[in-house]
Amino acid sequence: MTFHRASAAVILVLAALASTGCGSDGAGRTPAPGVSADLAERRAATLGDIRYGYSLVIPPDASAPISGRAEIRFTLADPTQAVVVDFAHGADHIGAVAANGAPADFRATGGHVVIPAAELAPGENSIDIEFRAGDGSLNRGDDFLYSLFVPARAHHALPIFDQPDLKARFSLELTVPAGWQAVSNGAELARQTVGDAVHIRYAETEPIPSYLFAFAAGRFEVESAVRRGREYRMLHRETDAAKVARNRDEVFDLHAAALDWLERYTGIDYPFGKFDFVLIPSFQFNGMEHPGAIYYRDSSILLDESATESDMLDRARVIAHETAHMWFGDLVTMRWFDDVWMKEVFANFMAAKIVDPAFPEIDHDLRFLVAHHPVAYSVDRTAGTHPIRQPLDNLDNAGSLYGPIIYQKAPIVMRQLELLIGAEAFREGLRTYLERYAFGNASWLDLVDVLDQRADFDVAAWSRAWVEEAGRPSIRTEIERDADGGVTRIALTQSDPVPDRNLIWAQRVNVLVASAGRAELIPIELDRQRVEVMPAALERRGSEPMAASTFGDVELVLPPGGGLAYGAFELDAASREFLLRRLPRLDDPLARGAAWITLWDEMLRGRVPAERLMTLALDALPQENTEQNVQLALDVTHDLFWRFLSPRARSATAPELEAMLREGLDRAATASLKAAWFEALRATVTTLDGVAYLERIWRRQERIEGLTFSESDEADMALDLAVRGVADAEQILETQLERLDNPDRRARFAFVMPALSANEDVRDAFFASLADAGNRRRERWVIEALEYLNHPLRAASAEKHLRPALELLPEIRRTGDIFFPKNWADAVLGGHRAPSAAVTVREFLEERRDLPDALRRVVLQSAHELFRAAELAQADVPEE
Repeated sequence: MTFHRASAAVILVLAALASTGCGSDGAGRTPAPGVSADLAERRAATLGDIRYGYSLVIPPDASAPISGRAEIRFTLADPTQAVVVDFAHGADHIGAVAANGAPADFRATGGHVVIPAAELAPGENSIDIEFRAGDGSLNRGDDFLYSLFVPARAHHALPIFDQPDLKARFSLELTVPAGWQAVSNGAELARQTVGDAVHIRYAETEPIPSYLFAFAAGRFEVESAVRRGREYRMLHRETDAAKVARNRDEVFDLHAAALDWLERYTGIDYPFGKFDFVLIPSFQFNGMEHPGAIYYRDSSILLDESATESDMLDRARVIAHETAHMWFGDLVTMRWFDDVWMKEVFANFMAAKIVDPAFPEIDHDLRFLVAHHPVAYSVDRTAGTHPIRQPLDNLDNAGSLYGPIIYQKAPIVMRQLELLIGAEAFREGLRTYLERYAFGNASWLDLVDVLDQRADFDVAAWSRAWVEEAGRPSIRTEIERDADGGVTRIALTQSDPVPDRNLIWAQRVNVLVASAGRAELIPIELDRQRVEVMPAALERRGSEPMAASTFGDVELVLPPGGGLAYGAFELDAASREFLLRRLPRLDDPLARGAAWITLWDEMLRGRVPAERLMTLALDALPQENTEQNVQLALDVTHDLFWRFLSPRARSATAPELEAMLREGLDRAATASLKAAWFEALRATVTTLDGVAYLERIWRRQERIEGLTFSESDEADMALDLAVRGVADAEQILETQLERLDNPDRRARFAFVMPALSANEDVRDAFFASLADAGNRRRERWVIEALEYLNHPLRAASAEKHLRPALELLPEIRRTGDIFFPKNWADAVLGGHRAPSAAVTVREFLEERRDLPDALRRVVLQSAHELFRAAELAQADVPEE
């Protein structure tokens, strides 16, 4: 351990203090671990004008400690209370501590440093702490590191007030090895070489919360560009110069376009000065919105030549999403993490608007539908669903609030709110909100108050169903016919699946009604339990009595056909049969996308047999000409094939499926569409001929006209060949490892290889190694390895790992980043369909009554499709 002025005497003092009662906060309370709501409220009421100055010395050896010094300045309204600084480490990580220039009689307890009230004064105060930085949130590699402090992990590295409503100005000085690049939120002010190190000083930031303070350092390359008078810098570790050159201009253009759009929409100039972003190999998230130093996963930004249209849209969306955060989340921040959804909903909601002009050829209503509804439903249909806005007692548990409900459902909800209020009134409300709370904090209720003044309905009451409560409405179609079979009346009824709750989800719906070769979208306000659907022509005439056979010979009523409605839809029998037989005949791509999503839901609810849905996919995919729907239907096909078909049905379907995919690959007119077809083939191929074809592609003995493969593509092929148990799988993996030029991709591949071993003992030993948190540090690598370990072709041998993997979840949450528990559970359970696997999960849930509710929800979410697949597998005969 290295400190600037640490001494053994300090440790002796700490030991003595540990035996005294001076660890309380001055009110007789010993701070609980983490950051409790109580502690946060008391600090927010007494602390102000916070400024941090950090100095960190980063050695070239990743195993050597990082020494640091923190200078914390603040005003204090109540000097009768001790000040509690968050630092997740004990006395062995703390050196000299001073309060207002004098040695402090502090105590390190429960992940905090407590400064007694007697050493503080009303008004301005200072605390100086020498410390050894914790590594848990610093993501250290051999030649680079990056901090990642969201949601409340800054105190795992630094002494800090780690809560979102104590915004502060940060100054930073870094000493890094020579040859390293570094970046932080503030602009670089000075750089000085000192021996074999470089000392860098950064400008003070605007007020930001602790989770947005960031720095990254290492062997990065730097690209820069000027757009509309603003300089943008991109730090990356990509070794393929052609790949960088191919992507570079588009990446800078997308950032500039997003920034320009947001300045115009909000009426507020970009508030954080300089604009850098860092591309990080195997980054845990798609992106992270640190102002002045955005992080991205490198593979999401620097796309391969084989990128699909979906990949390109996803890149534009993630750039727009993180840029939108500069206003929504960074400029105005939630008071507490129960409202973390607010920053994410507006980032996703704005991203959908921003991306439209960049892709004029894309059906953006369809894009919104396929990007949000299926993923939101994947949680909202399960017993593990939860409200958008969730209670939170301690920031240690804040990571459990993230997931599809806030990222995918919340934008759907916000679009409904915009429709009900009106686009211009909604925009003006957001401008008022941003101006009123700029560089400060606000809650959902603060925004509700702003919007309520511009709405002709009770926004708070509307919010209860959509934001404050869990779940989705059950929406059923009711059709009345006359004696000749003509439809005289159509109505939608919604009900609350939770007994005795009786919620109404008020929403705008465009119902698709198709009959006799024509189709029309009929808008309705579904704002009560039962609403009649009136033909558009009759709607224009007012409230005339409906004549017999007003609708004629209706063949299909699809409530989500216009892309707006949200719920669990129960189709009438005739509409369900129409879609299963004639879905490709729907002219509107948006209607076809909605039909696929609805039929998938119906299959999971037992109303559509899995084999019938697969038959539809085999018939419909060759006729589909919209790439977004091709990708959606291919995803459905993949999941049906591996999860919901019996082994016998899978074997019978495989030749026809692979032939259809090969034909689609040959027929595809664009490289992106070819890539989508090939990825589907690679992921589902099982026949001897199909596997041999994939191996010839990997060996470069055969090529696909119009499709170029990167080393990442070939690595994926090698892994897929290995999991299929080809004769020379080990040699294929070794050869692929030698092919990889990029050191980060090589390290990732080497990590995953044992999970693909033909030797079950090697696979078992690899899984056992994951019990050590040190072996889980590269979370993306771990998830990829677990997906292969639990691949459907290896599920039988991996089933013994299910219970130990589930038992690790509390440790995964404690040591990992925010998405790790859910990603872990998905990867562990995703390849299984056996009834015995479902029994293992149910027994775990039954026996582990002490499992935190948030983790119980995670398991229920991840196991939902396993439970349904196990029900099908339990039947001795395939479904008809």
